[in-house]
Amino acid sequence: MKNYIESIQYTGSLDKPSYLSDLYVVKYLVQKKAIHFKTNITFFTGENGTGKSTLIEAIALAFGFNAEGGSKNSNFSTRNTTSRLFKHIRLIKSSFPKDGFFFRSESFYNVISNIDDIGVSGYGKRSLHEKSHGESFFSLFKNRFRGNGLYILDEPESALSPSKQMTMLTLINELLKNNSQILIATHSPILLSFPGAEIFELTNSSLKKIKFEESQIYVLYKRFLNNPKQMLKYLFD
Repeated sequence: MKNYIESIQYTGSLDKPSYLSDLYVVKYLVQKKAIHFKTNITFFTGENGTGKSTLIEAIALAFGFNAEGGSKNSNFSTRNTTSRLFKHIRLIKSSFPKDGFFFRSESFYNVISNIDDIGVSGYGKRSLHEKSHGESFFSLFKNRFRGNGLYILDEPESALSPSKQMTMLTLINELLKNNSQILIATHSPILLSFPGAEIFELTNSSLKKIKFEESQIYVLYKRFLNNPKQMLKYLFD
């Protein structure tokens, strides 16, 4: 299938100086004018503060999703903290999905509350507020994501155990088989391992496409797990 979003294009300069001007991912868009998606699953990874969530948020808002998350029918706001980047990008689309969801871990509590308030079904038999943090995340992914859709996920692993992250790989695989496109910002080496995925690694001075084994998160976890005593000695001394 063709991706619902084929690329992001930068459309003009930021109207006012802000922290956005200091993010390399924004500088990259200004210089290169576009980021192209070659596969139907794309990961953005990198250290805190490199702009992963800012970019994911801008894509979601430019597509028409609610800033705090939810489906395109979600229409609520508890506090406006969005950046202006979405106003300066254009999404090149090939078609429109039948389903879609923007998930951001930091505001998922607000999404759950809105779901309960308006009485929307399709998220499981019980309110997601009646489940643990991790269970509510997983219940959303399992029950609400129906396929033929665009799913934009900001750190979906944040409340999931390693075993649940592995199970999530199987859910992602089924969604991709069912004509979906998935964009994920993540710190999880488990999710990042998805075969055939396109991985963009963001730093304070670069944005580049990499292989899984080249990612900073893979290298760091492997170094730690191969010799935790040595790593702890290095950290504590």
